[in-house]
Amino acid sequence: MTISYNWLCDYLPEAIEPEKLSKILTSIGLEVESLEKFESIRGGLSGLLIGEVLECEKHPNADKLKITKVNTGAAEPLQIVCGASNVAAGQKVVVATVGTTIYPSTAEPLTMKLAKIRGVESQGMICAEDEIGIGTSHEGIIVLPGTAVPGTPAAEYFQPYTDWIFEIGLTPNRMDAMSHYGVARDVCAYLTHHQGEAKLKSPYGKDFVVKDNSLPISVTIENKEACQRYAGVSISGVTVGESPKWLKERLLAIGVRSINNIVDITNYILHETGQPLHAFDAAGIAGGKVIVKNLPAGTPFITLDEKQRKLGAEDLMICNAEEGMCIAGVFGGMKSGVSAGTKNIFLESAWFHPVSIRKTSVRHDLRTDAATRFEKGVDISQCVEVLKRAATLIAEIAGGYISSEIVDVYPDPKPRTEVSLSNHYLKKLSGKNYHPDAVKRILTSLGFEIVREGLDEIRVAVPYSKPDITLPADIVEEVVRIDGLDNITIPASITISPAVEQLAGKEALKDKIAGWLVGQGFTEILTNSITNSRYFEEEVLAVTVKMINNLSEELNVLRPSMLETGLESIAYNLNRRNQNLQFFEIGKTYFTKETGQYREEEHLCLYLTGAGHEDSWREKARPQDFFRLKGLASAILELCGLPDIHFANENGQDAKLALYSGKKLMGELVKVDAKKLASFDIKQAVFVLDIRFDALLDAVAAQKIRYREVNKFPTVQRDLALVVNRSVTYDAIEQTVKKIRLPRLKNMRLFDVFESDKLGAGKKSMAVSFLFSDEEKTLTDKEVDAMMGKLIQGFETELAAEIRK
Repeated sequence: MTISYNWLCDYLPEAIEPEKLSKILTSIGLEVESLEKFESIRGGLSGLLIGEVLECEKHPNADKLKITKVNTGAAEPLQIVCGASNVAAGQKVVVATVGTTIYPSTAEPLTMKLAKIRGVESQGMICAEDEIGIGTSHEGIIVLPGTAVPGTPAAEYFQPYTDWIFEIGLTPNRMDAMSHYGVARDVCAYLTHHQGEAKLKSPYGKDFVVKDNSLPISVTIENKEACQRYAGVSISGVTVGESPKWLKERLLAIGVRSINNIVDITNYILHETGQPLHAFDAAGIAGGKVIVKNLPAGTPFITLDEKQRKLGAEDLMICNAEEGMCIAGVFGGMKSGVSAGTKNIFLESAWFHPVSIRKTSVRHDLRTDAATRFEKGVDISQCVEVLKRAATLIAEIAGGYISSEIVDVYPDPKPRTEVSLSNHYLKKLSGKNYHPDAVKRILTSLGFEIVREGLDEIRVAVPYSKPDITLPADIVEEVVRIDGLDNITIPASITISPAVEQLAGKEALKDKIAGWLVGQGFTEILTNSITNSRYFEEEVLAVTVKMINNLSEELNVLRPSMLETGLESIAYNLNRRNQNLQFFEIGKTYFTKETGQYREEEHLCLYLTGAGHEDSWREKARPQDFFRLKGLASAILELCGLPDIHFANENGQDAKLALYSGKKLMGELVKVDAKKLASFDIKQAVFVLDIRFDALLDAVAAQKIRYREVNKFPTVQRDLALVVNRSVTYDAIEQTVKKIRLPRLKNMRLFDVFESDKLGAGKKSMAVSFLFSDEEKTLTDKEVDAMMGKLIQGFETELAAEIRK
């Protein structure tokens, strides 16, 4: 990136010496790879003087030479032998005295010496244009107007442009520094941090006056992804010609060739603000319409370099009502470009998608300055301000007037990215303690907006000029580099301590459960913790955390329950014909305590609806049910290594069960009632398992891991069919078995339920399989029979069961 010192100083509160400025730039991450002096006239006319020819006589020994006496402001005039045919007494000329070095246009530098030419001493040289580098003519010496004062330094008279040029090695993410104004912003941020407030001088602000609306041009964006903003304005009555001296010098200093005043202004604005512009000859905009769209693949298009190119389907084009005019953000077209005969122009300022521009630029091998900036991402917020700046300059320099209102098509305004940064993280990453006020001062001077401040955290809105900043680490980089990369302290010793992650166990448990659930066919969801108060009754809202500055009327409370946001996701999918759903979410609920403080709880929620699987040739799809939910609840607790898993119907509702591990409540299983489902327009059954994750974590932490040898002895299986009342649940059977306490009973499972009037009125048969094992020996039939006898006795006593033969 080439930066002009003089140009840069226009935006600084005061000039800084080039060497010092070079150190500042490198310190803030804009590494200066070279600093060289620029002179529009090589040598800067140093040592050359304005002289007056007092006498001019023919040389006695040469027909083409003349001997002159020249007044250069010294006490005595100089005798100079001159071979120019046009030299004459009374002329004001440019003189190179003895010791002065001249820099010819096409030759090496030459230092003047006292010389004798054909026997006559010559004390210098009267110069032609090409001899001192101000032109290429050698037809005669330079003859100045009579007002020139002898003895005046030629540099003072001609005022050649001099500058210092910085070559900055920019990293690819620093598009914000691809302009003089962007670099000046960084320098002012550095000065503000180290020396006190240094206000950046803005190039904007000149009066933008629309004279009339005689040349309106409409704008339509068809590809709103590739072109997210397009602004334009018409300028009439321009005179395309040579640019003023100051403009040509500015561009020449950074290596940009002057073309004409219109094109030069667009190039000037590009290097000033980083925003590419394009000027169209308004006469070439057929139908008075600008349409941003893609043309069919293979469409031929002639660009400004007079080459015909075949367009790709992905190439974004700026078109008129009939044809393409310009490859958007890359290169102009032959028919619509500004020429010497152009009188009216349409000026474009737009934002094109970096990926689209990059692909087109590479495809056609057109690596233009505009494409280089668009592909890195330009500031979408400055399109109109830059357009006003350029239009005002054109009207001022090219003699035109603004002949339309600004057309600004911005279909979907981009929100500013917000990033939070904690003081702890800043210190951890930078290795340095920064005062919060210093951090705020640095960020605000770079264009960040403070959104929120906390005791240990600051949240900022990122300026549009910095699209690369999305993470807290990016904010740390901004703070550190403005403080000065050279100011990073290197400690005398480095101490390394093993990291102890307090949440490692919690996160590992989450990953374990999430991985298992995904293996069971579940999909993880992440719902908004801010929800709608209309979902909840007044008694629930009494302890709900309400938003003070809510985002909308619909999002006004922090959720007191996971159910409602989960049902929103289910309804969203059902409306899109996704009928069979298995979701899980790990999230938090929020409550207000009586003391006015807030409390939050973490939950693991499972949501089942529709069929458990699709129809197949082996079996038909079966709908999700409460038993599937119970199985999942037991499996999750077993996965976590928890003992004594059981369920309790505590409130007598068939659609709700409490889940326990031992005496500790772990969660609940619910079949969502029809009224709640109707409020979300859900017409199929939904089953929800809500596990209190904090309770689960505590229970897991309390468990001790024990290892034992795999049993070498065989197991014995016995089945038992119990005829019981229809009201008896399998859980009651399990609880009865637990009371009997048979240590060698390793497992039991229900494998059949049969109901028939033949069993008796209100009866059913439940077939249960029991698995016995001893870790020290092989069980005998007598021992197994004894244990089965205890079980039968218990069932008969506790459940009034009959043993079905």
